[in-house]
Amino acid sequence: MPVSRRFGSVTVIALPDGEGPFFEPRSTAFPQVTPALWRRADGYDPGTVTADGQWWLRFRCFAIRLDDDRVIMVDAGIGPAEAPARAWAPVPGRLPDELATAGIDPAEVDTVVLTHLHTDHVGWAVTGGAPYFANARYVVQGAELAAVRAANPELAAYLLDPLTATGQLHMVEGDRRLTPEVRVVATPGHTPGHQSVLLEVGTEVVLLTGDLLVHPVQLIDPAQPYAHEVDPATARLSREALLRDLAARPAAVLATPHLTDPFITFGAPAEPPG
Repeated sequence: MPVSRRFGSVTVIALPDGEGPFFEPRSTAFPQVTPALWRRADGYDPGTVTADGQWWLRFRCFAIRLDDDRVIMVDAGIGPAEAPARAWAPVPGRLPDELATAGIDPAEVDTVVLTHLHTDHVGWAVTGGAPYFANARYVVQGAELAAVRAANPELAAYLLDPLTATGQLHMVEGDRRLTPEVRVVATPGHTPGHQSVLLEVGTEVVLLTGDLLVHPVQLIDPAQPYAHEVDPATARLSREALLRDLAARPAAVLATPHLTDPFITFGAPAEPPG
């Protein structure tokens, strides 16, 4: 079921699309994590670990409903049965039903921000060869587009070519304000053009993280590398810089795609590393 939080005149809606065990041991995904750090991460978010020690991964995206009723989607989930994520994620996802429950018609979505182009974040962006959000612009960092076109022509043909054909693909470079309350923030490292979304309403701040962090262990100790980051050193810098900035804010919330709780109050690090 969708979970909503109100920030001033803006509503952020967490939309689950699926969940299941990760495809490899978590010790492989996070090779530097010590047993003591795993215990702390499991205590902080017990929903991310199974009884046999596997990583239980949730897949969700978010909708931001502005005070003028415009809707901005942040990411597009794992997708239908034929989506590219089918090789490893628990497709089909249930986003269409979750949108309906939340009272959102895909045709009313104004903007889709794709934090990056990993397959579990773009699954419903294009379906049946056509943009699922038919009236939306799709915002992607230029570095991300270049990387996918160079390294993954099949994904480019599946995802980028239909968006280009309809004129809905909108390339940005670096930080970009989308509305007075919403801006994209370049957070490279997980992928070359990873971006997060920052919502600021008065003194309230919400960071829709994308995969800036993918597991609570990276919230407890942001220095921890993830095996599927294309540039772990840059990812660490992005993660540490943004979390440090948020820790200094009086009222900050993280909206996360993969942790158990979609909304995490963040006034200081969850637990100091070491």
